[in-house]
Amino acid sequence: MSSSSKANAAAAKPAGVDWESLLRERWREIAAAAAFLLILAIPFVFRSEDEAAVAGKDGKVVILTPHNESIRREFGRAFSNYMRETRGLDVAVDWRSPGGTSEIDRIVKSDFRSAFQAYWEESRGGEGWSAVADSFNDRKLGLPDDPAMDDAAQRGRREFLQSGVGIGVDLFFGGGTYDFDVQAKAGHLVAKDASGKFGIGAITERHPDWFTEAVIPESVSGEPYYDPSKRWVGSALSTFGICFNTDSLERLGVERPPDEWADLADPIYFGQVGLADPTKSGSATKAFEMLIQQQMQIAVDKAVAAVDEAFPEPAAVEDPGDERAAEAAAEKRKQRAEKLAAAEAEGVAAGWDAAISMIQRIGANARYFTDASAKIPHEVAQGEVAAGMCIDFYGRTLNQATRGPDGKSRIHFIAPVGGTSTGVDPIGMFRGAPRPDLADAFIEFVLSKEGQQLWNFRPGTPGGPEYSALRRMPVRRDSYSAAALSMFTDPEVLPYHTADQFQYHPHWTGPAFSSIRFVIRVICLDAHEELQEAWQALAAHGFPPKATARFGNLSLVNYDAATGRFAEILRAKDPIQEVQLARNLGSLFRKQYSDAKAMAEAGL
Repeated sequence: MSSSSKANAAAAKPAGVDWESLLRERWREIAAAAAFLLILAIPFVFRSEDEAAVAGKDGKVVILTPHNESIRREFGRAFSNYMRETRGLDVAVDWRSPGGTSEIDRIVKSDFRSAFQAYWEESRGGEGWSAVADSFNDRKLGLPDDPAMDDAAQRGRREFLQSGVGIGVDLFFGGGTYDFDVQAKAGHLVAKDASGKFGIGAITERHPDWFTEAVIPESVSGEPYYDPSKRWVGSALSTFGICFNTDSLERLGVERPPDEWADLADPIYFGQVGLADPTKSGSATKAFEMLIQQQMQIAVDKAVAAVDEAFPEPAAVEDPGDERAAEAAAEKRKQRAEKLAAAEAEGVAAGWDAAISMIQRIGANARYFTDASAKIPHEVAQGEVAAGMCIDFYGRTLNQATRGPDGKSRIHFIAPVGGTSTGVDPIGMFRGAPRPDLADAFIEFVLSKEGQQLWNFRPGTPGGPEYSALRRMPVRRDSYSAAALSMFTDPEVLPYHTADQFQYHPHWTGPAFSSIRFVIRVICLDAHEELQEAWQALAAHGFPPKATARFGNLSLVNYDAATGRFAEILRAKDPIQEVQLARNLGSLFRKQYSDAKAMAEAGL
């Protein structure tokens, strides 16, 4: 370019702005801005078929769920067909799947807080919100019979429970009973909408025969199958157990596949166990609770047997008129009852200690603690780990997916006998549901015989899934007829026949449920590196007694602490207190594991 051309080009540019220099100097900022705009555009450009399809002519039902894509796809398709065929309506399902139940819990609490605050500001000008903000959905806040006796917090709570405040979502579908119980008691889930026409309470009135021992029992072996107030109801059954890879076991030299929780604590599985983080996965917490309940039952049975031997049931009084003998027998029965109660309390505490010790050793064998429990069976299938704790249908699904031409699979699932209850995955309607009529219809469909068939019918069978087997077990007891079982993917799995092998005692672990997450965090997750190093040193040196005792000292996290101090701090929901406690305990356990490692290497 000639000098005159350069001069003309320069003159053509706006005065005072050197665009070439500006681009050279600001290219990073410009690139970042362009990338940001691209990210904003992606959801609109690359919408999935599901997102594009949630525009039924007659409306949509919005569902918050941790369920996997296969379940969402099959139930979404089947429900839309059902509504078209039975009611002539074009209805879509808008699935919202942000993650596991812990993530869903955080979202629901945050959204209801924002929604009720907006309601409060509109109706009351925001006055007194500070007294209501943390109490309106506090499930532990009691209300006087007389509203005139309410304090500011109780007035806010009462007004929320009488309101139609919602979060733009109709249903909560999938998870554990604990998660649904929390949402129900907070007031987020309701039995009926404001009209009283829609919801599980209304479905119960239309189909009273569904809520019976013959169809959906209220509870089985201590596990609730629906909320007595009808704010949630079980839709499918689940058990917890161990999935394992036979190829990996052979590589490790494991002669007998794991069939008990205790097997995962064997040092031969070092670095070969997959676990989910219970602070982020409700199902992981439930699986650990099953392990704890089993150890409690073993310890309680032992303690009760000792009482039976020392204080047998007094014989019946031969002469009913002998008042002295009757009084003596009554006093013996009273003493025996007191001894049995003390034995149960002693067994529960001892069982907790035994279970936490087992979890510590299983945690030492863990390769990782994943955020999502669904990841574990996939890692087992890929040989990344040899075994892991998982929900039954995840294990069964991978068993099916990895079968060879001969019908055999390297992936198997086993539910430890006496080590897991048969619980439910519930469904419930949110307060303020935008379309309570469609929410009601969806729940009714899920609980109907047609909806229940989707859980375990083989793909392609009449009324079965279209794309893939879901490998879940129906909650309806009448779903297990001979004719239905002939179409099941898993006809040999009969949950109502095996449920009595485990008795769930909610009062044993209920007071410590939140503490289960916390304790596992401080003894396993926060100090995982030191835990593994100590465990490896102990195994390498034959588990010397003093080093092993130092490693396994869990007095800081005993049952009294879990149901007392820990539970109190966790209930207070003070993040500063919780973090401080976790940091202090984490430091102590890291020191404990380092000591154990040094002692083991010294042969102590």
